Amino acid sequence: MKRTPELLKAGDRVAIVATARKISSAELQPAIRLLESWGLEVMLPKNIYAESNQFAGSDAERASDLQWALDREDVKAVFCARGGYGTVRIVDMVDYKHLAEKPKWIVGYSDVTVLHSHLHTLLGMPTLHATMPLNIPTDAVEKAYPSTESLKRALFEGEVCYNTKEHKLNREGEADGLVVGGNLSILYSLCGSTSDINTAGKILFIEDLDEYLYHIDRMMQNLKRTGKLQSLKGLIVGGMTDMHDNSIPFGKSAEEIVMEAVTEYNYPVCFNAPFGHIGTENKALILGEHLHMKSQTDGTFTVTQSMAK
Repeated sequence: MKRTPELLKAGDRVAIVATARKISSAELQPAIRLLESWGLEVMLPKNIYAESNQFAGSDAERASDLQWALDREDVKAVFCARGGYGTVRIVDMVDYKHLAEKPKWIVGYSDVTVLHSHLHTLLGMPTLHATMPLNIPTDAVEKAYPSTESLKRALFEGEVCYNTKEHKLNREGEADGLVVGGNLSILYSLCGSTSDINTAGKILFIEDLDEYLYHIDRMMQNLKRTGKLQSLKGLIVGGMTDMHDNSIPFGKSAEEIVMEAVTEYNYPVCFNAPFGHIGTENKALILGEHLHMKSQTDGTFTVTQSMAK
């Protein structure tokens, strides 16, 4: 059974929670200003500014704040304040019963892939892979950024429509299906757990940041050996940002490593998609929702979604 959150409207209440790394009040102010400019009322849990080494409070405090946001019927969307690391430590401490009955948008990317995957597998509920409060520029109310404008359109209109940049490795084709995925390193870490995703018959999206090239290869080989690449309808590759190499070069770029892992399969592959760790170009993508991808004659891809379909 698919559980779909309602689109937002002016006057709705939303919450910001910190499920991973710690956040400060100053870092949250631009996001609060932006959300309020959209007519939303922003609520904060009691432990939002807690600290425990690099984490936003203890595991128990972070889980408690997430539970609070999920259980409040008047909260229509939950924005994860930032990524980093730590969501996996609390994902099994939370009761999702109320969320299953009253779906709401869970918004974030990077480490938030834990929640995206868990909720897709557990509830079949769409979630929003999008920019987070930490990433909101200070002038976001006055200036239209691709990341914030696409976030608003996805939340209020349920629509995604982008043309990707041309890439020499793009593989032509057209595909329709539910899109799942997120950060490659997180997907790799969830393999074999209760949060692991089923990719068969779906479009897989991946992106990553700050990884060694050989580790990208290790993770792609894992996805291949576990059958996650075999039965896809399509593959979308977002930002592969700030990759590292060893003193003895690996010999391939991150994109070439990904393409090599799927060479034997026959489905469209789109690189340079505007999702992931790419600053204010990080556009919204509705995970767990129908997506259409189609290659164009100029070598680019169109990626479209509509909650109305």
